[in-house]
Amino acid sequence: MTQLPALPVTFRPTRTRVVLVTVGVALFAVLTAIALLLPATAPGERVSFVVTGLLFLGVLLLLSRPHVTADENGVTVVNLTTKRRLEWAEVLGVRLRAGDPWVALDLADGTSLPAMGIQPGIAKKQAIGDAAALRALAQKHGSGEPVR
Repeated sequence: MTQLPALPVTFRPTRTRVVLVTVGVALFAVLTAIALLLPATAPGERVSFVVTGLLFLGVLLLLSRPHVTADENGVTVVNLTTKRRLEWAEVLGVRLRAGDPWVALDLADGTSLPAMGIQPGIAKKQAIGDAAALRALAQKHGSGEPVR
């Protein structure tokens, strides 16, 4: 049996997040430096370099947003552009199969919700451990039934 983490707990792809934020900040810095090196007679080009850097940074920050937070009452799943709060009774299963890009939550209404905050990209062992911990929490706080 997986040891249950202390609640509240947040699961997120930490390494992926660090890489995305670092690349975003570095890219913004480089494009801003290039903009400052352009001649003063080219203000439009300067602005376009800075705006492009901001757009890249914004997209990479958006990609680093996903996380899953579990507490005594349920779980909050934050994906790229959505946030959904679930009570433990709504979560029937937590799946992370080989080849899956992220965890999927099987819900009581018969649907499945992707939980992008647990993804095996560059930290496979962490994702497997996080999925097992979330599964154990769902079993303890939810219906108490083993996951299929």
